[in-house]
Amino acid sequence: MSNQPSHPALLIPGPIEFDDAVLQSMSHYSESHVGAPFVSTFGETLSMLRKLFQTTDPSSQPFIVSGSGTLGWDMVAANLAERGDDVLVLHTGYFADSFTDCFETYGVNATQLKAPIGDRPQLPEIEKALKEKKYKLLTVTHVDTSTGVLSEIKALSELVHRVSPETLVVVDGVCSVGCEEICFDDWDIDVVLTASQKAIGCPAGLCIMMCSGRAIERFQNRKTPPGSYFASFKNWLPIMQNYEAKRPSYFATPSPQLIHALHTSLTQILSKPLSARFARHHQVSQHIKSTISSYGLKQLASDPANQANGMTALYLPDGVKPPEILPHLLKKGVVFAGGLHKEIATKYVRFGHMGVSVMDERRDDVERALAALKEGLGEAGYKVPA
Repeated sequence: MSNQPSHPALLIPGPIEFDDAVLQSMSHYSESHVGAPFVSTFGETLSMLRKLFQTTDPSSQPFIVSGSGTLGWDMVAANLAERGDDVLVLHTGYFADSFTDCFETYGVNATQLKAPIGDRPQLPEIEKALKEKKYKLLTVTHVDTSTGVLSEIKALSELVHRVSPETLVVVDGVCSVGCEEICFDDWDIDVVLTASQKAIGCPAGLCIMMCSGRAIERFQNRKTPPGSYFASFKNWLPIMQNYEAKRPSYFATPSPQLIHALHTSLTQILSKPLSARFARHHQVSQHIKSTISSYGLKQLASDPANQANGMTALYLPDGVKPPEILPHLLKKGVVFAGGLHKEIATKYVRFGHMGVSVMDERRDDVERALAALKEGLGEAGYKVPA
């Protein structure tokens, strides 16, 4: 079991609970960010990302840059689109709105294709939109953390390449990488962006990306310079290439301690087949969803095909608000997240179940959470069906 000080189980959709070995890596002694030992660790970490994203294409390029997952939006908008370009943003919740805001900050015209809350845009309407206008990029949130909606990437990518082959496919995988299958090469994806603190299981502070050779070529053929200095591929691409080749390089100082923690986390993840990891997340997710259904509760994503495997967004009973249930859970040693979607934020809560809380079968985080939820609902005046 964990050697960490006693604390409530953090079961929000990120940050998540961390393995002891990952946290121990954060206490690595100080070292030069251009010294051979650290350069070797950074290079190995970049190479392991290729395995996590399931890419063997030498033209694809991993990036690890200090910052939150949000920095990934800037890196996409600043490097892969130019002022006046059109991009199509598939909307399944709060984070599509934010990605749209990011594009517009760079003078990029973002068109949203929205679905009802709990659903996702359907392939026929996406095809119609792609035929009506030429889009430089199409973005999709693999799992929207605000709604728990899972988007289907493989069929979407096939559609884009068939209908609009010049359009790059960009996946926001902040809440999916590490708990949902992503086959970067086989699905012909151009960009996946994510962050360290969710299913990858490393403390927050690293923006992680995988870009296809086609995306890199798009950047190299820009007509105008990138609209950002810190987020520019011009600055980061040679750094990442050098680090992966175990050559020291410098643009901006990385976080050695976070890189060590990520190295440890990726080593753990890749020690078992990825298929087993994804299957375990699915198994636990189905158990959770079945249990909350037995409590008489409904999910925002009512269609099982739209339900994420690393989190569950669940409506509270009528008359019960998040501020009434969340303190009950905390008293019982469990932390859930309140609602984030602005239209329904007071009606639901979010339960994150990814990473070590799922993969370490010695931990009882999930069962404690389900029991606490049942008890908390009762204390809030809701009678859970027998």
